[in-house]
Amino acid sequence: MAAICLASSFLILFIEVPLLLRICPTSSKFDNIIRKITTNYMRAAAYAGMALPQWLTLLDGGSPTSLIAAAVFLTLTGICYLLAGIKGQAFVGSKTLGGAGVAQMIV
Repeated sequence: MAAICLASSFLILFIEVPLLLRICPTSSKFDNIIRKITTNYMRAAAYAGMALPQWLTLLDGGSPTSLIAAAVFLTLTGICYLLAGIKGQAFVGSKTLGGAGVAQMIV
């Protein structure tokens, strides 16, 4: 399960820092999947999907590990994105992290 947690950390980087899609060599299929995660609801679902395997580690009967921290923070982030979607708050991108206007900054 730690490998899934590590993989989800890279996924979070690409979701939250869109500039990485421009500078890292990734497949077009991966880029399209990441670009679909734009709304607050999609981000909440993505974070819930990444938190679920971490919570499932508690059900296997083993002793709790530090992956609980990952599960808690992924869940809290998903809840925050869900609340933002319910309140109707639009997602605000940052030029620093690769939001609107980055193409002009790179060229």
